[in-house]
Amino acid sequence: MARVPGMFFEDFEVGVVLAHEMRRTVTESDNVWFSAITMNPQPLHIDEEFSKGSMYKQRIVNSILTLGLVVGLTVAETTLGTTLGNLGFREVRFPKPVFHGDTIRAETEVLQVRDSRSQPQAGIVTVRHRGFNQHDELVCECERVFMMKRRLTPASPDA
Repeated sequence: MARVPGMFFEDFEVGVVLAHEMRRTVTESDNVWFSAITMNPQPLHIDEEFSKGSMYKQRIVNSILTLGLVVGLTVAETTLGTTLGNLGFREVRFPKPVFHGDTIRAETEVLQVRDSRSQPQAGIVTVRHRGFNQHDELVCECERVFMMKRRLTPASPDA
């Protein structure tokens, strides 16, 4: 079996919280570029003069970029090379806005681990990802469900 950096289904344990090492500072160009390629013309993301009149007094980072960043920060230490795909996201929240220059870190709490009913070579894992800014303020939280490879496939009943 090829060596992969991600965890296998058997490595996930309910209640474990992983504090991810990688962090990322969000830049103005990240926000403007992401908003442009996702066809989101919201002036709160791309128009500095408009945003000065908002409750934030400055542009805010596109929340879908924030979500993607928080999830992406978790990949190297969880699913890199071992996931079979995302099955869904739920309860996505953005309690505080992210601004240009904020540095985001993430943590992952394992909520549920179960066998896949349709794929014997896989298991289903549910986690809660949390993203924090440099002031340790929660800026993003979501539950994510994904299918993971097993390290060992259970023996078939015919074996």
